[in-house]
Amino acid sequence: MNKAELIEKIAKDAGITKVQANEALDSFTSTVTGVLKKGDKVTLVGFGTFSVAARAARNGRNPQTGATIKIKARKVPKFKAGKLLSEKVAAKK
Repeated sequence: MNKAELIEKIAKDAGITKVQANEALDSFTSTVTGVLKKGDKVTLVGFGTFSVAARAARNGRNPQTGATIKIKARKVPKFKAGKLLSEKVAAKK
């Protein structure tokens, strides 16, 4: 499912226009991004938790030359599925 299909589904289920659904989805993603930038986390009970993890600096290898390169430390977004979501995905139909 891509963003356009998700917007269409949200609009249909909520009884709103696609423009309103797009605005709601954009608001959600920008809010989550802003919270993660501050280093906080977003928890949606039953769905999951968006958080930030620190990735340590490490040595890597250039696949073309085989030379060792240094990869800088950085922060990466992380999502951990909640119990309810995990159960629903794992459940057989």
